[in-house]
Amino acid sequence: MFKSLLKLFGIGGGKSCCCNCAGGNDKVRELEHFVDYVVRALVDYPDEVNVSSTTGDNGTVIRIDCRKEDIGKVVGKRGKTIMAIRSLVSGAGGRLQQRISVEVAD
Repeated sequence: MFKSLLKLFGIGGGKSCCCNCAGGNDKVRELEHFVDYVVRALVDYPDEVNVSSTTGDNGTVIRIDCRKEDIGKVVGKRGKTIMAIRSLVSGAGGRLQQRISVEVAD
């Protein structure tokens, strides 16, 4: 998982996608998998986490849906955890020349 994130930032080479998915959104799908991996590691109910992405005029939005009790764990104290996730995703999106944002569902 972290190898594919490093590849998104241009560090390392070789095969780019861990799930061999096809299409032009391979890198966005990798970022979606990365967010899913990190969020599932943070929450108490990882089986109830759903990460999806939608593409619109303003770029791609990766949306995190989880239990209401787990939202605080994803956001973190003073929003530091979600800011770190957003920073990583935004940086990788910048390398792809795409605008990618992350939001947590209420």
